[in-house]
Amino acid sequence: MQNDQPGMNERPEMRALVLEEFGTEPVLRSVERPTPGPGEVLVRIEASGVNPLDLKIKAGAAGHARVTPPAVLGIDLAGVVTEVGPGVTRFDVGDEVYGMAGGVGGLPGTLAEYSAVDADLLAVKPARLTMAEAAALPLALITAWEGLVDRARVGEHDSVLVHGGAGGVGHVAVQLARAHGAKVFATGSAGDLETIRALGAEPIDYRAVPRQDYVDKYTAGEGFDVVFDTIGGATLDSSFAAVRTYTGRVVSILGWGEHSLAPLSFRGASYSGVFTLLPLLTGRSRAHHGRVLAEAAELIDAGKITPILDPTPYHLGTVEEAHRAVAEGTRRGKVVVQVGGSAEPPVSRG
Repeated sequence: MQNDQPGMNERPEMRALVLEEFGTEPVLRSVERPTPGPGEVLVRIEASGVNPLDLKIKAGAAGHARVTPPAVLGIDLAGVVTEVGPGVTRFDVGDEVYGMAGGVGGLPGTLAEYSAVDADLLAVKPARLTMAEAAALPLALITAWEGLVDRARVGEHDSVLVHGGAGGVGHVAVQLARAHGAKVFATGSAGDLETIRALGAEPIDYRAVPRQDYVDKYTAGEGFDVVFDTIGGATLDSSFAAVRTYTGRVVSILGWGEHSLAPLSFRGASYSGVFTLLPLLTGRSRAHHGRVLAEAAELIDAGKITPILDPTPYHLGTVEEAHRAVAEGTRRGKVVVQVGGSAEPPVSRG
């Protein structure tokens, strides 16, 4: 039971989903509610988006995320500021915010009722979105922005190819590129093509259409100005041969393998990698995340970016089911866990 009237040196409790060891299911526990420190705000979390990275962390297969159990899972959030720490001037109590706020590098995750968050990582929630919709966006939105806007400098008249255009990052990238005036093409499986078309991109069935055929058809053999890869592996290799000579830019969010740069070099084109977790892991450039989310909120409220959500309801007591839906690929959009208002009781105490 949550302690609503703490003593002088006692904080109230909250519920949080705690990963006690890798390879196990996290446990719903009662833990002490955090206090915001300098530069932080306390956020009452209303919703938390589920990312494939959460599953890798849970399995112990994400060393780059630097998580040591016991740890609270969850990376994205949307919620309401309830306390403001020393030195914070950008937010007030009652502000609705969203952000990629923790869950890696020793930062507490967002599958909890409250989190003390570095204010630099947050922005005011787009008014047009529900809490669940806002919680679905931060990691995907920042990743797409860093690739397309920061690295590729996408703009009007650019032709952009998004690999995996119906995926969590891909469907945001398609909309972001279009919002910047680009003509967008996107690959996907046969079942993804209608979603891609509805997002405003020209769909390409990657299983049915060879790379050279769609490069010839849509660019007269010249290659795309920007290729944004969300798949990695052989798809990234293929991207090097699908980009425009001299001025083309390839950006990948999964460029972690060994790849030959020869095809790219022979075209005189450029490559950039995106590692969205870096500010959370290092503490550097966190304010850039907040600025990206604030700028993106203007596009969202203008109706240019809308997340696709899986309609299945999940809460803190059914996170295992949410993770299973992501792992098995049965979801129909981004999976979001409703945190605020959940009546599920904690199963144990920390």
